[in-house]
Amino acid sequence: MSGNIELLSQVLATAKTEGRAALVGYLPAGFPTVDGGVRAIRAMVEGGCDIIEVGLPHSDPVLDGPVIQTADDIALRGGVKISDVMDTIREVHTATGAPVLCMTYWNPVDRYGVERFAADLAAAGGAGCILPDLPVEESEVWRKAAELHGLATVFVVAPSSRDDRLARITAAGSGFVYAASLMGVTGTRESVGRQAQDLVERTRTTTELPVCVGLGVSNPEQAAEVAGFADGVIVGSAFVKRLLDAPDLESGLTAVSALAGDLAKGVRKRA
Repeated sequence: MSGNIELLSQVLATAKTEGRAALVGYLPAGFPTVDGGVRAIRAMVEGGCDIIEVGLPHSDPVLDGPVIQTADDIALRGGVKISDVMDTIREVHTATGAPVLCMTYWNPVDRYGVERFAADLAAAGGAGCILPDLPVEESEVWRKAAELHGLATVFVVAPSSRDDRLARITAAGSGFVYAASLMGVTGTRESVGRQAQDLVERTRTTTELPVCVGLGVSNPEQAAEVAGFADGVIVGSAFVKRLLDAPDLESGLTAVSALAGDLAKGVRKRA
C-alpha cells in the first residue's frame, strides 16, 4: 500500500481550501504501551488531528525536550521495536484514514536497512518520513528508496538556516517542510514568536511545498497564532504531557481527545 504521499498532499490542500491550517499531532509509538499508544493516537484523530506523526523512540533523542524524552524512555523500557512502530502506523491509518508519517532519527533507519525501512513503512500505509538529523547532502540513498515506495521525505528547517541552505533543503524534500519555530529542543513554550513567521516567509520563497510549524505550540491561542502564517501546526509535547499527567489510560485518552478538539478550533481561528 504505497503512495500515501498523495493522501498527505490532499489533506493539506483541503485544509487550505477551507481557509485554515492543518493540525498535525505527534506521539511516540509504544507510549504508554503499544496498544495504549494506538488508542491515544486514534483519540487524537477523532478529536480533530488531520495528520499524525508517529515517533520512533530513540535512546538519544537529541532534538527532543524532557517530555518526549520521558515518553521515549517509557516506550524503550517497555521493549518497543521497529515492528511495533510499523504496526502502530498501520493500525492508526487503517482505523482513521488519516495520513501517518514516521518521525525518526537516522541511526535506526540505517541499522534496519534503508530499503527495508522504506518498504515496510509503505506497506504499513505510511505517508512518509520526517528525518530531523539527516543532512540533505547525505540523503540521496533514503530519498531514492522513499520515492520508489511513494513516501514523502520531510526535512526540518530552523531559524538559523540561511536562505541558500533553505533552498537546498526544500528542493530535496517532499510532502511538506517542517519549520522548527525556534532554536532548541521540542517542548511547550510561553510564546511561539516572530522567528517562526519569518522562517515560514523565507521558506516559502524557495518552495511550493506546504510549510508546517512545530516546537512550542501547546494551546489553542498559539495554534491560532501559527495558523495565521503556516500551512500546518505541529503539536507533540502537549499531547505527550496529557498522557504523562493522567492517572490512568482512560483519563489520558479523554485528555488528548479534548486537547485535539481545542487545537482544531484554534487552527480554524487564525489569529
